[in-house]
Amino acid sequence: MSGLIMLKSTNRILTPVDNVLWRPVCPVSKLQGVQQVACELPVSSSTVKYQRDSEPRAPSCQEHRRQPLNMYCVQDRQLICGLCLTVGRHQGHPIDDLQAAFVREKRTPALLLARLSEQRWAQVCELGEQLEEEKARCESLLRQDRQEVEEFFVSLEEVLARKKRAYLEALSEAAAEVAQAYEPLIHRVKELQEEQLDLVSLGSSVEDEDSPLVFLEKVHQFRDRVEKFIRTPLPSVISLSVTPRAAAYLQQSWPAVTIGSLEQAAVPTLCCSATCGGSSSAETEAEEAQPIRTRWDVWRRIPLAASVALLVLPPLLLALWANPVGGASLCFSFLSRLSQSAQALSADLVTSVWDALVAAEAALDEWGSQVKAWEDRTHQQILDFLKSLAKKG
Repeated sequence: MSGLIMLKSTNRILTPVDNVLWRPVCPVSKLQGVQQVACELPVSSSTVKYQRDSEPRAPSCQEHRRQPLNMYCVQDRQLICGLCLTVGRHQGHPIDDLQAAFVREKRTPALLLARLSEQRWAQVCELGEQLEEEKARCESLLRQDRQEVEEFFVSLEEVLARKKRAYLEALSEAAAEVAQAYEPLIHRVKELQEEQLDLVSLGSSVEDEDSPLVFLEKVHQFRDRVEKFIRTPLPSVISLSVTPRAAAYLQQSWPAVTIGSLEQAAVPTLCCSATCGGSSSAETEAEEAQPIRTRWDVWRRIPLAASVALLVLPPLLLALWANPVGGASLCFSFLSRLSQSAQALSADLVTSVWDALVAAEAALDEWGSQVKAWEDRTHQQILDFLKSLAKKG
């Protein structure tokens, strides 16, 4: 075997030349002979080049072109190049070999797991249980507080609901009083409207009557009904005041009410009348002045009636003495007017002073016109009497 020659470049085994019995064999091409060595050289070079290109290349630095990342920065835990360490942003950082750092830190996970002992695990579990218990305790306290809050405000809502119902009931009672005061008057006015419509219809039917006797009878009945309807006093408009008003009462009384005194908070008693108290100053003055005016109207009408009687009776008596026939008719006419005025005055005791004054003024105007006519007739009668005396003389 000493005569064998190994060519590393061609992977050929050559035998000595003097031994012609040996055959040189190429392990790649399986060719024999020394003359085949030259043709095997290109194949060998191609194989070496392929092996060199197939080996993984070291990564290059992205900041510094074509610089291999052959160092490990311990601080930033990154692969860096030589320029990064000398002039780059890793300048001054500690470095190490990547494989050495890997071998050194290979034992670190085991050391860290050793630090997680059974005692530490028991402490962590106990702490978790304590936290869960404290959380449950706080949640229980919050549930109790929530229940207390709900019960407290439910009781407040019940008290407020009772006060609200009481106030609304008072308003309902006041509404009933208003209806009781106005409904009869409204019903009376509607009756008067219906009566007037009936009279208008009756008047139209009387005008269409052809029979004289029936016409006169209907006219008489129509006149009586019209006179009765005209003499019927109209209901007066009453102005009721509701006191105290809700907005003013709530703003004045309820802001001072505390939660503790909410149960004792008063609900006002509403008053719906023209003379009730508890209203504003202007309404109170108007309401207090109304009964005073009513009493003054009553006492003022008494001397007015007496004055009218004193003014009317002497001329009537003089007319009856001078002209019994004309004076009697004048007296009866005036008495009818006076009775109408008296009725108007009595009706105005319920209604207003203005209607009474209007009725009295109308009666006085009528009486003045009748007195003037009576004076003219009396003057004419005196002239006729003097002329007759002159003729006899």
